[in-house]
Amino acid sequence: MGALLEVESLTTEFVTRGGVVRAVDGVSWDVKEGETVALVGESGCGKSVSALSVMRLVAGPEGRIVAGRVVFKGRDLLALSDEEMRRIRGREITMIFQEPMTSLNPVLSIGRQLTEGLEIHLAMTPRAARRRAAELLTTVGIPDPERRLAQYPHQFSGGMRQRMMIAMALACDPSLILADEPTTALDVTIQAQILELMKDLSRRLGVAMLIITHNLGVVARYADRVNVMYAGRIVERATARELYANPRHPYTLGLLHSVPRLDEPRRARLAPIEGQPPDLTRLPAGCAFAPRCAFSVERCARERPGLVPVGAGGHVSACWEATRLGRAPAMR
Repeated sequence: MGALLEVESLTTEFVTRGGVVRAVDGVSWDVKEGETVALVGESGCGKSVSALSVMRLVAGPEGRIVAGRVVFKGRDLLALSDEEMRRIRGREITMIFQEPMTSLNPVLSIGRQLTEGLEIHLAMTPRAARRRAAELLTTVGIPDPERRLAQYPHQFSGGMRQRMMIAMALACDPSLILADEPTTALDVTIQAQILELMKDLSRRLGVAMLIITHNLGVVARYADRVNVMYAGRIVERATARELYANPRHPYTLGLLHSVPRLDEPRRARLAPIEGQPPDLTRLPAGCAFAPRCAFSVERCARERPGLVPVGAGGHVSACWEATRLGRAPAMR
């Protein structure tokens, strides 16, 4: 199956008073048709900026995409005019933003926020768009859709606002959805409902998804392939099963050991990753994770490792000591 979206050597920078922050540093990844791919990492590692760069929503003049290609259905999105990009954004590629509480317009009704995109991208009449909007609310599990269309975001709970965001993303039958921390600020039971809904809709409608998350439980259950990011770079890539069974980067290993497991004794303590993420304006010459790494050797401080094959199914890792890493518990 060919790639629907191919990100090649993408680099995005922000000019700040403290210097130039390279938030995304030459990353490459892809999403195939109907596939769910995850971007995983700590806050500030470049996950959200990667998605915003794909959508060309990086705020200028401080933010700028300085290098790379974003090829969607054979077209480089970075080479398109603003008008051409507007026709793709919201129609063929949609985004579920991180915070549903603030992503909806508080002064527009739910119905208007759903019908606007339908009228613009699909040239629907107001009546047809409202009928489609009611169908979308039913699809994402919001009852009594006709009444709900006249309401405003403050009349919806957090979980219902997130369902509304999913409905907006699905409105124009896109090929790809970028979901940026889609369950932030929701309690765990609602998180599970939202994620199951997204996975079910992806399977039924054949929509590809990029899920941005720091939650490795989400990755295990819902992602087909995983890209692990650290300090703006991809440090490991593998299928979800291969990544959990055979992690080959110390950062990935640290993330896995930081997650509580129900199949381990209660007395077992979590092993947090020591230290803090690096200052992106003053990255070291070698591996950015070296100061926090238990496997670090002298070479790690001098040379930055590139991604090299380390396992089956396209498993790659950017670590000089990948072969030394012990095996993590198998994914269940």
